[in-house]
Amino acid sequence: MSGAGKQIILGAYFPGVNHDTVWSDPASGSHIDFASFTHWARTAERGTLDLLFLAEGLRLRDRGGAIFDQDVVGRPDTFTVLASLAAVTSRIGLAGTINTTFNEPYELARQFATLDHLSGGRAAWNVVTSSDPDTGENFRRGGYLDHSQRYERASETLAAVRALWDSWSADAVVADKASGRFLRDEQVGEFAFEGSQFDIAGRFTTPRTPQGHPVILQAGESPAGRDFAAANADAIFSRYRKFYQARDFYRDVKARVLKAGRDPGEVKILPSASVVLGDTAAEAQDRHAYIRDRQFDPYTAIVLAEMMWNRDLSSYDPDGPIPDVPPTPEAPKWIRGRAPLTQDAHATVREWRELAELDNLSLRQVVAKVFDRAVFVGTPTQVAGEIDHFVQQDACDGFILGSHVSPSGLDEVVDKVIPLLRERGAFRTEYQGTTLRGHLGLAR
Repeated sequence: MSGAGKQIILGAYFPGVNHDTVWSDPASGSHIDFASFTHWARTAERGTLDLLFLAEGLRLRDRGGAIFDQDVVGRPDTFTVLASLAAVTSRIGLAGTINTTFNEPYELARQFATLDHLSGGRAAWNVVTSSDPDTGENFRRGGYLDHSQRYERASETLAAVRALWDSWSADAVVADKASGRFLRDEQVGEFAFEGSQFDIAGRFTTPRTPQGHPVILQAGESPAGRDFAAANADAIFSRYRKFYQARDFYRDVKARVLKAGRDPGEVKILPSASVVLGDTAAEAQDRHAYIRDRQFDPYTAIVLAEMMWNRDLSSYDPDGPIPDVPPTPEAPKWIRGRAPLTQDAHATVREWRELAELDNLSLRQVVAKVFDRAVFVGTPTQVAGEIDHFVQQDACDGFILGSHVSPSGLDEVVDKVIPLLRERGAFRTEYQGTTLRGHLGLAR
């Protein structure tokens, strides 16, 4: 048992329409039917997880100008799904990914404030940016925002939204028996914000929410992204899943948080991870190999490699060697509608070549190794111990858990792993509060 150590934070993400999902699995269900979302949400709340997390894509991806079948279904509107889930859950946090580049501060402030009210203080915003002109075409803004400006706009967006939330004080609305509810302060809701991106002023319509400010999440990876997250976020998503890489990221970001004048304990680091369980370690490894073979089929391996090379690789054998051509990051995008997978394509391709040579791997095997999300593979006891080890040794503060199948992939984690974390004293047995800030131990 870990005893009186850090309490683990756990969330659950609903897999998007991408290579992680194994469509051929008999348990795979709809990614748009509300029954799928309710099953997922109720399972997570039964396990007393901290939050649910929805990713979002604003454009269907295309490859060489044609939509490819991983993205045909798409994803319904985030606010609509989360507001609906607020009605069928009572404690779990509700986090949505909403883009600062293609939305205005007033509407963002109002939408998240409304969600926080409807859910009783459980709203969270994953703040993301975009400089993708292809996505911008959906908003008549194709190419208008330079890549270097995306965090400038994000910072101003978040500052403006917070100003709107703060335009109502906690006691601005007073209950009066004679006349009903009335406003104490005639200045309530007044706001003004001016910057390089926005010049807005008016009155905000939505009273102060149960959390005051909904929880802010961010997933900055570049130096600018890490600095933005350290200065603004309550929790930061991480793509680092190996222990030493995760711990390095944890230390780097916590140092940036301190440099930004904030308490490092007030910012939580949460990598994403998938779990593959078996009754024995060997069974779990066999199951993992089976799942990975279906996640990274030959076609998918080529598509993921093309995202890195930014060129047509369909003539190459996915079970053959790494393509012998260089990447072309400066060329028009071969696959559109997805965020870049690397800051430096040439360096990443060199790493892939080195990895293939070192372990004698094919292209498909390299892709599977690089993109595999299964951090924890083993028996429930082994997985519970590894999750606890990451957190107690400050490689992270918890995890956002996913699965290769929706909506039931979370069930076995809740049924088999969560009880063991509780036995270790590292995870709650029941909710103590009603707000997401309370779950995460954050100041209101």
